Amino acid sequence: MNNYERAARSSEIISYYTGYVVLGTALLMFVPILTAILSHEWMPMLDFLITLGITVSVGCLLTMLGRRARYHSEHVQWKHGFAIAALSWITLTLLCAIPYRLSGNSLSFLDSCFDVMSGFTTTGLALTQDLDHLSNALNMWRHMLTFIGGQGMVVLALTFIVKEGRGSYMLYVGEAKDIELVPNVKGTARIIWKISLIYLLLGTFVLWICGMIIGLSPASSFLHGLYMYESAWSTGGFAPNTQNVMFYHSFLYESVLIVFFIIGSFNFGLHYAIWQGKRREALRNIETQSFAITSFVATAIAVAVLAQTNMYSDAISLFRRVVFNVLSAHTTTGFGSVYARQFASEWGAAGVIILIIAMLIGGSACSTAGGFKGLRVGVLFKGFIREISKLLYSERSTKVYKYHHIKDIVLEDGAIRASAIIVILYLVLFSGGTLLGALCGYSLTDAAFESASVTGNVGLSIGVTSASMPTVMKLYYIVAMYLGRLEFLSVFALIGMALRGAYLLCKKHRP
Repeated sequence: MNNYERAARSSEIISYYTGYVVLGTALLMFVPILTAILSHEWMPMLDFLITLGITVSVGCLLTMLGRRARYHSEHVQWKHGFAIAALSWITLTLLCAIPYRLSGNSLSFLDSCFDVMSGFTTTGLALTQDLDHLSNALNMWRHMLTFIGGQGMVVLALTFIVKEGRGSYMLYVGEAKDIELVPNVKGTARIIWKISLIYLLLGTFVLWICGMIIGLSPASSFLHGLYMYESAWSTGGFAPNTQNVMFYHSFLYESVLIVFFIIGSFNFGLHYAIWQGKRREALRNIETQSFAITSFVATAIAVAVLAQTNMYSDAISLFRRVVFNVLSAHTTTGFGSVYARQFASEWGAAGVIILIIAMLIGGSACSTAGGFKGLRVGVLFKGFIREISKLLYSERSTKVYKYHHIKDIVLEDGAIRASAIIVILYLVLFSGGTLLGALCGYSLTDAAFESASVTGNVGLSIGVTSASMPTVMKLYYIVAMYLGRLEFLSVFALIGMALRGAYLLCKKHRP
């Protein structure tokens, strides 16, 4: 088989599996359609019916174009899994933006795509207009997107559609997930969704009760509880109103949300281990240790700094306005309990820097959270300690350094290098966004804050993100959210394969 034939087979594999992921997501559109019917929202129902028809057509077309790939599942390689995940996200962003644009709540199709990518990547920044008066159907859709994005669209397809096989593992890893809860990938995907749905029922019920306690009607409280839980668990930050968490004016509601978005930022492997009775895993795991240390340090410094300003004069205010936002940033949730410009006017440079660092660190690997992850921070720290120890002790020392992540793992140079590369890529992406924001006329502080938010898939805003910001910044933020959520490798694989395919095609038809 020559290079051109290999490229053709690769394109068929990518097309075939991408089509299945698209079709799997299309099925979910029946939920907002049903919501529209129950709410007597006939125009939104029509919007979603149109979108459903287009999405199913695109999914069928992609599977038909790659239909021969079903006979070659044994040829699915790492590069295919990465490329399929990356292409699926692009395709679904364009398709899922259609009801946003048809609703009239977005000023442009680019703004619609921005919000969909923000949802899929669990970022939570929004350009949608008049959030307080969205239809129930569209509100249901936008919160579903962030909930699905937290688990992953490819994970969804693996759960219900794609058959078990070599190709399924490549797809799974391509979406920046590498934990195997059970020996087969389909079983792992189902466990991830089982964990998420059980927590969904529990979390929605608890927030439903909290909503009624603070005065919401039963129906309104249920919808708010569902939406806010989906965002909290997926560390997404979307809310059904412009005031975000401040809409509820409730210490109780905020406290419950903190619990949910912290556990949502933890590794699915950790959840499964605890469910299996291995409760000590919560204390031994390198990610929970890393999160406990960095969140405590960040929160303590922020409280100490802001307590001196007398802006938040009592313990309750410090908890609701400082601790809440630091933990929201660190878990990459993006719920905000102060208005955007208050970060600039009240928190000062020190407070903003703390939030930037927390947003970039993020939550756990193989979770719904973003950032460069506590696992990599822990690995780099242990690698640093190892190198210092080598300098202090005899070179003949044979001590083996380990870390615990679901199981004991030997600390190897490869893991340290891989962690360092990803962290460097995140920092480069963050620096690029900061520079772009500064060039577009925003202050360095504002540009850095917003860039950290999109790079870490957080969703807190200092006031930069709006429908009126320059188009180039919207495009960069979309790309930054995309790269940050898929952790670069999948996107690089897609670009590399596309360029190679174009080169071979030109070479074949060259006179």
